[in-house]
Amino acid sequence: MIVEEIMKTDVATLHPTDTIADAMALMEVRKIRHIPIVDHEKHLVGLVTVAKIREATPSIFHANEHPEILKKTLDTIMERDVITGHPLDFVEETAALFYEHKISCIPILHDRKLAGIVTETDLLRTMIELTGVHQPGSQIEVRVPNISGALSDVAGIIRKRNANILSVLVYPDKQDGAFKVLVLRVQLMNPTGLIQDLKQAGHQVLWPNLPGMNI
Repeated sequence: MIVEEIMKTDVATLHPTDTIADAMALMEVRKIRHIPIVDHEKHLVGLVTVAKIREATPSIFHANEHPEILKKTLDTIMERDVITGHPLDFVEETAALFYEHKISCIPILHDRKLAGIVTETDLLRTMIELTGVHQPGSQIEVRVPNISGALSDVAGIIRKRNANILSVLVYPDKQDGAFKVLVLRVQLMNPTGLIQDLKQAGHQVLWPNLPGMNI
């Protein structure tokens, strides 16, 4: 999946000469927390976030005492060293940037002009869609050897049950690098029979495996 598929293209922007009051009003109307700052050619020149505004403005209890602060232009508070992305970037690489730099949004540029924006909410929504947790089904975790064909073997057992696989995640076993864990969401409300099939085939089912469950 590429960024172009998840980014918002209807981006609310302001100019460096707009004021803090303008940014606060726009955030309230659009229910947003990030405003890219652009010049008249739509080139990105900065970024204003809720956090930046909170740093610059007085407490709500003293706002009337410092009205001049709200008249300050955005070029006085905006972040200038902005991490950006491209519409053809991979979503997982973009997510890594969020994690590494502890940021909450990434403006997306095409031909040096603002084309969209990706926020934490967009990434969270994408993760939900990719893992299939918003669809009815069951999650099964299987520990398998880290060898070629392990996933195919498990998928074959699921196919015999005529169960649809909604999503598959794979991560290394933290205890033993010779194994990996498959996290599968299957379109079954009662996975008991499938779990029995997996165990009979010699696979170690990590989840569901609660005490008292007859599986």
